[in-house]
Amino acid sequence: MNGFYRIKNRPGDMRKAGLIIIGCLMICSVFAQQQYTISGTIRLGDEPAANATVSLHPTGFQKISNDNGFFRFSKLALGNYQLTVSVIGYKTLSRDILVEEKNISLDINLSEKDTTSLAAVVITSLRSESVSGKLSDVAGTTINAGKKTEVINMKNINANLATNNTRQIYARIPGLNIWEYDRGGLQLGIGGRGLSPNRSSNFNIRQNGYDISADALGYPESYYTPSAEALDRIEIIRGAASLQYGPQFGGLINFVMKQGPKEKPFELTTRQTVGSWGFFNSFNSIGGTIAKKRLNYYSFYQFKRGDSWRPNSHYDQQNAYVHIAYDLTPKFKITADYTLMKYLAKQPGGLTDAQFNDDPSVSVRARNWFKVDWNLISVNLDYVFNQYTKLNWRTYTLLGGREALGILSYINRPDNGGNRDYLSDDYFNTGSELRFIHQYKLIKDHRSTFLVGTRVYKGLTSRKQGDANDKTSADFSFIGPEPDKSSFRFPGTNIAAFAENIFMLNSRWSITPGIRFEHINTKAAGYYYKLNIFIPSEKIEESKSNPRSFALLGIGTSWKFANTMELYANISQNYRSINFNDIRVVNANARVDPDLKDETGYNIDIGFRGTYKNWLYFDLSLFYLKYNDRIGSIFSRDTNFMTYRLRTNVSDSRNLGLEVLLEGDILKALTNAQSKYRLNVYTNLSLIDARYVNTKNTAIADKLVENVPPVLFRTGVSFGSPRFNITYQYSYQFKQYSDATNTETTPTAVDGAIPAFSVMDLSLSYNWRRFTVYTGINNVGDKKYFTRRADGYPGPGILPADKRNLYATLQFKL
Repeated sequence: MNGFYRIKNRPGDMRKAGLIIIGCLMICSVFAQQQYTISGTIRLGDEPAANATVSLHPTGFQKISNDNGFFRFSKLALGNYQLTVSVIGYKTLSRDILVEEKNISLDINLSEKDTTSLAAVVITSLRSESVSGKLSDVAGTTINAGKKTEVINMKNINANLATNNTRQIYARIPGLNIWEYDRGGLQLGIGGRGLSPNRSSNFNIRQNGYDISADALGYPESYYTPSAEALDRIEIIRGAASLQYGPQFGGLINFVMKQGPKEKPFELTTRQTVGSWGFFNSFNSIGGTIAKKRLNYYSFYQFKRGDSWRPNSHYDQQNAYVHIAYDLTPKFKITADYTLMKYLAKQPGGLTDAQFNDDPSVSVRARNWFKVDWNLISVNLDYVFNQYTKLNWRTYTLLGGREALGILSYINRPDNGGNRDYLSDDYFNTGSELRFIHQYKLIKDHRSTFLVGTRVYKGLTSRKQGDANDKTSADFSFIGPEPDKSSFRFPGTNIAAFAENIFMLNSRWSITPGIRFEHINTKAAGYYYKLNIFIPSEKIEESKSNPRSFALLGIGTSWKFANTMELYANISQNYRSINFNDIRVVNANARVDPDLKDETGYNIDIGFRGTYKNWLYFDLSLFYLKYNDRIGSIFSRDTNFMTYRLRTNVSDSRNLGLEVLLEGDILKALTNAQSKYRLNVYTNLSLIDARYVNTKNTAIADKLVENVPPVLFRTGVSFGSPRFNITYQYSYQFKQYSDATNTETTPTAVDGAIPAFSVMDLSLSYNWRRFTVYTGINNVGDKKYFTRRADGYPGPGILPADKRNLYATLQFKL
């Protein structure tokens, strides 16, 4: 009914008017008892649109499409409605609907791309409450078809985000070995599929698509970790990422930062956290969209400080970020980011095996300090020729440095005072990447996709090492006119070109070949002092250059079944270059072979993933990683019978493994109906056999590769509603070794076994209007364990993981 009857009072008509009113009410009651539905399926070309936002006006109802693109509004009265459908990367669709005594069923295809929004479309598992997922085959100006990809949706994680708790954040990513020794979450240490977690150096680490590590070419260690509270999602592409992002064996980790809300001019979020051992974290952000919805902005400032359960521990960190994106025209967009991170940390040093077993809370180093200063600048240009053709150009710069000060002598010897060792690095890196992507019809109506790109990168690391004063304070300065151990400049140049193409042979089968050409030139210029026992140290001037060029090949394939399940496989070559700055570091605990060679090899994946009956997401895969001339560590002794870790090309290795991820909503499986409550259960299992092969050295032949737990298992359960959530997690890691000879123990604790352990975490949250409270306990069982033996900073020796600790966060959003 589109209006109301208007009754005028007239003499003698009151009775008649009353009858009319009663009749109208009876008719309305009949209509009110008849309820109708509007349902439909949303598609993006040939694929269902999972997690599309569907709004129905003027009811105010809103739904999220499931993995099959399906949505449904029920209990609707007759009348006129307006339906709007929005998916990131596509134009919002609006449709007027008239409900006239029948249910409405719709088939909606969002084929028209949004030329004002170039964000990647992420396909996540199950409903929008899921944490895990995968990348779509084509996202922005990237190709992911046939690759093993993973997505962590940060907004759905109930964890200790203030400390970037890696064990909780990456709980749904199989095969990750995590180093846990950094209470404040200052540095990320993860390795995948049997690769070293050392500052995540085997991954290409990026933020919003650009490099953030110290030197992506020759020293790819990550001293900066983006704040988990500012992340929208984490994208992971395994070894097949080598063709598009660089030849690292581990693949890509891309931290995608939050943006300002699209429909609000201003939003404020403040999160204040306190925790054990004096921990305090203040995170404050603003964001929104203004200027007729053409300018999006987001910015945050974070300050954190804390101590540790061990003495001689303290850290202060500041982190700031500014993001501005402006649509110059409907087709042309410019984005600029700036990131600042700096911190100062006092480090308690490592322990011997005996010290750890007796009391892991002790510290035998009181003069060790670590300082980091990181500045990242990025400018991104996007141009859309049409819905099938895009161009992206990103340019980025890193100005940063790290300084390490302290005692690097054997941890089984006391610090008797004297001058400390001071190691200073400055980084100045600039890179530029250009990508062009085009979709075209090759076979019937199936669109294939072609991607071509190029990268130019120049890095410069300035490294100095020498004696500092004998004080206990953080005095980062050399005591002489010049460093008395070494001083070098390590410039590097990288020019690369790559191409990939998705050939859609039919609506289900695709083949994606690719190629990457690389030219790398690493140089060294400077001096070092050759230490002699009976004569004064000799100053050695050195100048080297090592240019090389090569090509990497790869191919992937995918078969998609009608029930949203997919079979995928790929093989890609990998390469890792050494840099001269790997060599010229003086450390009594570790020495480096001066004849180090680059590493080569390849990754193979085959897997099966998808959604079962819209309640279970799974990804089951096998991998094979072949590593030639693998750089590893060998337990050695010098002429004085002192032990040390020798870093050299140990031999070839091969890693073979199984990775399993299961995540499902148990309530949905039991009731097969929508509910405001969720009971999500997830399980992550990896079985890895990594061994040295093709070697005549009997000390390492067929030995286990270091830093590779044969079994990694993490599982958890999460129960909640839009108002509250409780999450429990259990993690287990099998015994591993820290060197290629599989040494059980050593006097200096630099090499030896890392025993198996298990640990539990519990997190809770509750939302009331604009306030949300998060709290939890990490290491619920107060287990004593460690995950790393270090040969340098922040050790040397065993680095104990954190004891049981608590945290509480209060969030307010305006």
